[in-house]
This record gives sequence, structure tokens and C-alpha cells, in this order.
Amino acid sequence: MATSRQYPDDIFVEGKFETDDEVLEVTDLADGGTFATVGAAGPDEAREAIDAAYRAQRAMRETTLVQRAEWLETIADEIESRKEELADIIVREAGKPISSARGEVDSAVERFRRAVEEVHDLQGEFLEGTTAGHEGWKAIVKPQPVGTVLCLTPYNYPLATTALQVAPAIAGGNSVVLKPATKTPVSAAVLADCIEEADLPDGGFNYVAGRASAIGDVLSGDDRIDAIAMTGSSAAGKHVARESGMVNLHMELGGNAPAIVFEDADLTDAVGQCAKGSFKYAGQRCSAVSRVLAHEGVHDEMVDMLDTEMDNWEAGDLFDEKTTLGPLISEDQADYVEELVEDAVDKGADLVRGGDRDGQFFEPTLLANVPHDARLIHEEQFGPVAVVTKFEDEAEALDIANAGDMGLDASVFTKDYDRAMDLAERIEAGAVRINGAPSHGLGDIPFGGVKDSGIGREGLGYSIEEFVTTKSIVL
Repeated sequence: MATSRQYPDDIFVEGKFETDDEVLEVTDLADGGTFATVGAAGPDEAREAIDAAYRAQRAMRETTLVQRAEWLETIADEIESRKEELADIIVREAGKPISSARGEVDSAVERFRRAVEEVHDLQGEFLEGTTAGHEGWKAIVKPQPVGTVLCLTPYNYPLATTALQVAPAIAGGNSVVLKPATKTPVSAAVLADCIEEADLPDGGFNYVAGRASAIGDVLSGDDRIDAIAMTGSSAAGKHVARESGMVNLHMELGGNAPAIVFEDADLTDAVGQCAKGSFKYAGQRCSAVSRVLAHEGVHDEMVDMLDTEMDNWEAGDLFDEKTTLGPLISEDQADYVEELVEDAVDKGADLVRGGDRDGQFFEPTLLANVPHDARLIHEEQFGPVAVVTKFEDEAEALDIANAGDMGLDASVFTKDYDRAMDLAERIEAGAVRINGAPSHGLGDIPFGGVKDSGIGREGLGYSIEEFVTTKSIVL
């Protein structure tokens, strides 16, 4: 059994950690038991964090771009110096294999470093009037901070996604209130410790862990919050939007990505990419391949090849570099995935492989000939399940791909450039990858969804644009 550890605990408000009587016990997904305890903020502490951020707005606004760049560089250095500690935390609190956990820390470091480069694009521009009656007008157009940014982060990438929200918010000169996912607050607590070393103005960055039921509405409903960055489910995003009122909303929400595989595709490549898209981090990714749409001419071959490819996805010790699959975040999530699989089988799908679970671990599963009315075709599953359904022609593939309320990512596998580009234009998704599984990378390319999959676009420079407003000073 794991031994409970004490990390930078409690809440971080106005430049210091404060003791809190309530605690969150974080389960160790690597070997059971309680991994760590962190302070659990209540409504009073949540308001205290917003108070501090509001008071710090002026100090943050008046910092130079050079100062912000120095802060971001220092934070990156601090995270990098604690790489192994943070990787260990991510393995335990998120159940992520060690190789993936180390990659996540590297991603967080790189996102803070790249935000340094983006800071220099906030210098503004000089314009001259060109229309009749405005000859001789001159204007300085400057990006300015929106004020206070509330960051609501998910459990599946507890450090990397937090970096993608916090780094642009600081780069834009905003004060920040961070509330991490209840199940994965430890990496955020260590990040707060790293940010403390950068010596931002007191209240420039604040961290409050706590149950969403206790502080979620207190944070999102406070009228001193000027922007909300959130990664989470579509249902949670809609709730936050209802509570928040007229603020900048920057949300990456649920996904149900289709991967359309045509008869002319390189099947070996398509199978490898679809397996990776379905099973990486046990499918607990908004960009996961949720359904493989295979042309009827290659459906059976695709299923056979996926079955063989699944031999490369095995569970094991999360600290073993060879392990590729870990547990789901909770028994409730495992229950949900089990329900979805049973629903598909009851409606006629073929269970080719897997389907069993042991507590929070769900066996990698392959379903073929999945009917279009199965819940797996329309809902975000967040589990290690490859779902293969067939289509007859492009029109049917497009109809299936666009069915439902989500539109975050999609993939198209074909050697026909014109077909690929035509479908990419017509698929209702924020991003379409040709001959590859969806992947958001570090944020060089914007990503975000349509329909119920989100508002705005993430990515370092793109996120900064969400956290600044434009002021024109006209001479």
C-alpha cells in the first residue's frame, strides 16, 4: 500500500500557502491506498482567492513584457528541475504510465518556454487613418489584459493542460485563479510551488483545490472573473457558461472523434494510428478516436488487423517503461464504459476482444459491426475501446461523422488528396487530421471544437488572444 505524502498543501493565495482544515485524499492509482493529501478549499477560501486576484490586477497589468517573459522562463526552469518528482505524481494521481507522464512534464516545460516567445507579439501596432475625413489620424493599438482568468483544468492531463491555460494567462498580464480537477490536485500544488519561485506580485497567481460541488459555482459565478479557461465535459462546460454570465469563455469540451478509413488507405498505417488514438492513456482523452468508420470493403480486414495490433497494448506496472495501459480514473468511469460496451453488444455489435473489467482497470476492447444507434457512436466514452462501424460511400461516412452534438476532432485516411480535402472541409469538427490520429501537440496549431465541443481556440498564441482585449489610442 502507498504511503500518504504531504506536498505543498492547502491553498496558495496572495503569494503564500495557507493552512486549511479540510483535505482531499488523493488515491494512488499505481498501488492503492492514499497517495497524498491536499487542502480542500470551501466557499470562503474560493472568494479569498478571487479577492487576492482582483487586488493584483493592477500590478499584473503594469508589468513589462520583459518581466512577464522572465517569470515564464523561471517557471519553466522550476518545472524542469522537478521533472522526476512531477512524473511520479502524474503516474500516481492520474494512473498514467511513466513514459507518458515524463512526456507530459516535458510538454508543460515547453509550453511555458514557448509562451515566452509569444509575449513579444503583444507589443501592439501603429496605424494611420486611410478613410475620408480621417486623414492624419494616427492610432496605437495595444493588447491589454482582460483582468482575472479562472483556470478549470481536467484530470487527464493535470500538468500539461494547466500549463496551456496558465502560461498564456500570465503572458497576457492577467491575474490567475487555478482550480484543478478534484482527483488530480497534487501536480497543480507543485506547480504553484514552482510559480512561487518566479515571484509574481502577491495575488498574481492563486491555487485552490476543492470539490466542484463546494466551490465550482462560487468561482465561475463571481462577477470579478473576467475570463474562464476550461477543459472538461460538455455538460460541465454548459453549466459553467450558465453560471458565469458575460465573461470571455475559452473552453475545450467533449469529443467523439470519427476516423474515416477508405478502401484506398494504407491500412497498416491506419490501424496503427487508430489503435493509438483509441488506447493511449486508456482512451481518456478528448481527442481520442472514439469510432472508426471503415469502408465496407475493408471493414473486416481492418478489424482483423486491429485485433493483432492490440497485442502491443498491455497493462502492467505503471513505472515500467514498457507498460502502455493503466487504470481508468475511477470505478464510476469504469462502470460507464462497461455500460456503453454492453449497450453496443445488446444492439448487435460483435465483441471481438476484451470487454472485461477488474475494478478501475478496463480490458482493452474491440467491437466490430457496431450499429449506428449504439451509444458508443454518439457519446464520449473515455475508455480503452476501439469501435468499428462500416459505411458504404462518402455521403454515408459524412452523415455518420457529423451525427451527434460534438465536433472536436476527426481523421480521414485515404490516398486521394481531393477526397481528403473535400471531406476535411465538410466534417463538422474544429480539427481534421489527414492520415493520422487526432493530436493537439504543444499548441502551435489552434485547436478547439464546434457544436457542444467548445468555445474559442487553444494553442499558445491563440490562447493569449483569448486573454487580452484590444485598446485603440487615437491621436
